[in-house]
Amino acid sequence: MKSLWVLNKYFYKYRFRLLIGVAFVIISVIFGVFPAIYVRESFDIVSKAIQGFQNGSGNEANPGLRNQLLLYGGIIIGASLLKGLFMFFMRQTIIVVSRYIEYDMKNEIFDQYQNLSLAFYKRNNTGDLMNRISEDVSRVRMYLGPAVMYTINVGISLIIIIAIMLTINVRLTLYVLIPFPVLSIAIYYISRKINLKSEQVQRQLSNISTYVQEAFSGIRVLKAYVREKRSLEDFTREANIYLSKNEELYRINALFFPLMVLLIGLSTILTVYIGGQEAIRGNITTGNIAEFIIYVNMLTWPVASIGWVTSLVQRAAASQERINEFLQVTPEIQNPTEEPFKLEGKVEFRNVSFVYPDTGIKALDEVSFTIEAGKSLAIIGKTGSGKSTVANLIGRLYDPTEGSVLIDDQNIKNVNLYDLRRAIGYVPQEAFLFSDNIARNISFGVGNVPLEKTQEAAKNAEVHANITEFPKGYETRVGERGITLSGGQKQRVSIARAVIKEPRFLIFDDCLSAVDTETEENILANLKRLIQKRTTLIISHRVSSVKHADEIMVLDNGKITQRGTHDQLMKVDGYYKKMYEQQLMEDSRKAV
Repeated sequence: MKSLWVLNKYFYKYRFRLLIGVAFVIISVIFGVFPAIYVRESFDIVSKAIQGFQNGSGNEANPGLRNQLLLYGGIIIGASLLKGLFMFFMRQTIIVVSRYIEYDMKNEIFDQYQNLSLAFYKRNNTGDLMNRISEDVSRVRMYLGPAVMYTINVGISLIIIIAIMLTINVRLTLYVLIPFPVLSIAIYYISRKINLKSEQVQRQLSNISTYVQEAFSGIRVLKAYVREKRSLEDFTREANIYLSKNEELYRINALFFPLMVLLIGLSTILTVYIGGQEAIRGNITTGNIAEFIIYVNMLTWPVASIGWVTSLVQRAAASQERINEFLQVTPEIQNPTEEPFKLEGKVEFRNVSFVYPDTGIKALDEVSFTIEAGKSLAIIGKTGSGKSTVANLIGRLYDPTEGSVLIDDQNIKNVNLYDLRRAIGYVPQEAFLFSDNIARNISFGVGNVPLEKTQEAAKNAEVHANITEFPKGYETRVGERGITLSGGQKQRVSIARAVIKEPRFLIFDDCLSAVDTETEENILANLKRLIQKRTTLIISHRVSSVKHADEIMVLDNGKITQRGTHDQLMKVDGYYKKMYEQQLMEDSRKAV
């Protein structure tokens, strides 16, 4: 139950609604008790009338008896209707509160997910993250709503009904309640197994969610390699594991209701047997026996629900424990200050080294350089040389392992993180588009803007002509991850998304790899005037993309091996000159 303690803040938030719900529970239980009292009175009146008739003193008709029985019948029906009405109010308060808390929990988890650092997402599967915010939260809601509601109902019912029963006959009450301790002990031991099995079920469900998410995201590769049959076999294997774990869980759950029905039946038998003895002795009336049977039946569902509620609580505890694992993770990258920060554009790396925490790979090794505000720096190098790591450090997606990154002569760890990122237009190496129309994908970073501004950004990215060829133009939906667009089109839409922000700092991380040389030249020509007043970092494998930069830097195994302008580097025999000549030869072959 310790894992569920974090939910107390929500109970406190909605305490007034919950108190009203508790009041409705008390009222509904009280109205549920009235029928038993008047059934007892009716039995006693009829019993006395029969005795009087047998003794010969009741031969004359008793016109008041019928009226009295009709009155009691009306009270019983009215009390039952009022009990149902207040049970409806009880559900409208407590169950609705559980929905409010579910809404708050999902917002809290989603907000936590967004605050967590990039390294967190490399350590955890998307399917597992989704399962915790959906299936796990739904199970916790069952604790917050039905489990809490029935627990309150059980507690109040036991207090009121047992108190009434004790005032009538202590001996009969104690005999009737004998099965309940046995039931409580059985619930305790079985619930421990339910908790363990529930956690296993949820973890396997996360595995299935991860597998399905990866299969659908990589459906092109799956079909290209004709792996549908094997994929189905793998899914079936995971589903069978989930099925077997669920079967184990529900076998344990199946013990509850037969056990409770047996114990409740035993209580009814004891009521009739011991109650008959007490009636013969004159300690109670036959009406009291009928009253006790009604009380036992009234306790049947509350007591029976103990098993179901215990199961819900145990499953919720297992799910909440999984949720807490992520809620208690402290983001490695946090905003250090709320003080506004206006980026001018100067960036400096001072002896920066960086080791990826999960792989232990050293991406940068004592790298130092400066980009003056309004200037452009290009980085070129082999795959895995550390180019994209530089971009990640400037956007503070990671913090350096050693050394420091300065923004406008301030340590990047001390500036407002959100203002820094707002001032950066970032085009990642892998273009990502959302399942929305093209216009909203381009304006993603700025919100609602006039269509003319969106079109201008698309023209600068050389994608406007492609968009206008679509039947719905800018209203064309691109599908999940932009699957309906080609690789080059996705990259250009991603460039338009960065340009439309008019940022102080532009980062192009190998974002022209999927476009042809002619389109690349046109894009660079359009961007040339846009980046004149902005600090720009260009990362590329192509020399043609970087040769116009104010300074070019060559990285190899995390170290700077060459730096200078295009003309300076062409005068030196090295990686840059070799790559330039090699790409010229490739372009000439393509032209032929």
